Amino acid sequence: METFDIVVIGAGPGGYPAAIRAAQLGASVAIIEREQLGGTCLNCGCIPTKSLIAGADLLHHIQHAAPLGINIKGVTPDYAAMIAHKNKVVAQLRGGVAQLLAGNGVKTLTGAASFVDRNTLDVAGARIGAKKIIIATGSTSAVPSFIPKHPRVVESKGFLELAMLPKTMTVLGGGYIGCELACMAAMLGVKVTIVELLEDILLLLDPDVRREVRASMEKDLGIRILTGKALEKISADDKGARGKVGDETVEAELLLVSVGRKPVTDGLKLENPGVKTNDKGFIPVDDFGRTNVANIFAIGDVNGRVQLAHNATSQGVIAAETACGRKPRKYESLVPGVIFTNPEVALVGLTEADAQKQNRVVKTGKFRLGGLGRAIAAGQTAGFVKWIADAQTDQLLGAAMVGAHATDLIAEAALAIRSELTAKELGGTIHAHPTFSESWMEAAHAVHGECIHGAPKRKK
Repeated sequence: METFDIVVIGAGPGGYPAAIRAAQLGASVAIIEREQLGGTCLNCGCIPTKSLIAGADLLHHIQHAAPLGINIKGVTPDYAAMIAHKNKVVAQLRGGVAQLLAGNGVKTLTGAASFVDRNTLDVAGARIGAKKIIIATGSTSAVPSFIPKHPRVVESKGFLELAMLPKTMTVLGGGYIGCELACMAAMLGVKVTIVELLEDILLLLDPDVRREVRASMEKDLGIRILTGKALEKISADDKGARGKVGDETVEAELLLVSVGRKPVTDGLKLENPGVKTNDKGFIPVDDFGRTNVANIFAIGDVNGRVQLAHNATSQGVIAAETACGRKPRKYESLVPGVIFTNPEVALVGLTEADAQKQNRVVKTGKFRLGGLGRAIAAGQTAGFVKWIADAQTDQLLGAAMVGAHATDLIAEAALAIRSELTAKELGGTIHAHPTFSESWMEAAHAVHGECIHGAPKRKK
């Protein structure tokens, strides 16, 4: 039986970085993947969706470029070509992961892994030994049992495998995955309706941010958003899928189900080493990624913490270092969130709602992109940025942005918050002009009512 210092189960955005980091530290490492290298993120999540969104977004800009003096008539999407591009991108990146693993001396094993005991795994009938094991099996779409099984009903993975788009689509669920795919489809000409049981879409965002993105989705993209009521009496046939929202029948050619994620632990036989799971099937870990079994770690979506690819990567690196004997360091608690709707949305740190729950006294500074030279020149004035600062210390605690390039620009806010900068310090940092990043500087000044390019506060 071949034995390794560390074996990683799952080669997604948490697993393969964990394997590479452990190998960099001199460990003998194997990684096991039952499907494809890169996991959900690379193959049927982050990367393919952003490939399609990039095409849809470009089409949207072209169709609305007249104010910039660009008039193009008759431009239409070629969805088959977009899918081909998406597949090419995925294949290229998957090949890159394979090269990185091989280049770092990580042995890749293909097959489903299951525990024999805390130091032994079975992979397709063969046994391998491990001093330390890192579980990085991720999550998959949760589809409630009341949803009918039919080709006209898909979850996000099935949606990305479609050869052509429907003319009409209902999205069940107003979370970030459902909203991203709804925006992408709408920009490509699909008539979209979102049905969300809760009071609003994207409830992780503060109300002012939600209002901004929802208004844009409804007004600019024509997406119909129904909130506060369930989609009931769902049925599907060869003509489409339908259901009742209150007294109204909502019908479309396709129903996309996007109501959450569940952990992938099937077949692992966690009971053999005694690894515990919670009532939702996730594997609880401490702040260092350790399960209740000393030599077994769990990283990424499977541990039920913040379910984002970049968080899985960070957790994977930290778990690998701990498993290799380095001084344990805690998982990062500051995790930026990015949502590729139209307009884009991003946030990091505390929201105003979080601050209220913690009884923290905060002050905010907001700056609308409509006052930014670069945004006006580019014709991308929708949205705003917002800082949340401690009212006494002025320390930056949180930030949010809705608007062009939000998913890239949130990095500055994350660094500022992690570095414990104050609004005064951020505002005093010179930002290049004309750029979208100036909005952070302006909003920092706005915390103190000193924003140069924003409307002055009314005197009491």
